[in-house]
Amino acid sequence: MAKTTPAKFVRQVRQETSKVTWPTRKETGIATLMVFAMVAVMSLFFLMVDGIISWGIQLIVG
Repeated sequence: MAKTTPAKFVRQVRQETSKVTWPTRKETGIATLMVFAMVAVMSLFFLMVDGIISWGIQLIVG
């Protein structure tokens, strides 16, 4: 296992952090809206599937 001093570790972390491409405020907003839209679509999908399964079980059980 390599020996790394705390100061060297902090320098390496800062160096790696500087390589990160951070999203703009606009990109973050668009991604957030897309997540909310997909959550809404998937919620409706699972509501529909749950209703179909529930209907099918009620049909079988009586």
